[in-house]
Amino acid sequence: MKTLLAFIFSSVLAAGSSLAAGWPPADTYTNAMGCNDPKSSCAYTLQTWESTYGSAIKGDYQEQRNVSFCLTTGCDLAIRQNKVLGCAWRMVILESGHLTMDDTDVANFNLYCGPQFVDSAGVTAARAQADQIRKLLADNN
Repeated sequence: MKTLLAFIFSSVLAAGSSLAAGWPPADTYTNAMGCNDPKSSCAYTLQTWESTYGSAIKGDYQEQRNVSFCLTTGCDLAIRQNKVLGCAWRMVILESGHLTMDDTDVANFNLYCGPQFVDSAGVTAARAQADQIRKLLADNN
């Protein structure tokens, strides 16, 4: 019994430490009600989202791009749209200095952080979120 309680306590502590890191769980962003066809791109996004998000918060450049895109567009209704957070990820991507960054990253920033997606108050909020994302990424490395 003591071993079981110790295991449960250590599991709770481990879960608490991941929450203390500040990253919301991947399923915070999913929209399970959005997918009707199990063979659709929506269903595929739902199946791979945890891995995609997990890699993004560990610093994977391409997965950060994917997370930003899905947060901005909803990825065929698989992900709950959060255009401000999607913009924040675009800011982080541009400021990362990743060596494979290209013109599409600049174009996507201009589009998805532009007025047709995010107003000026949203851009201000995205900057604050981008600061938080960078801090969390730094804590992971």
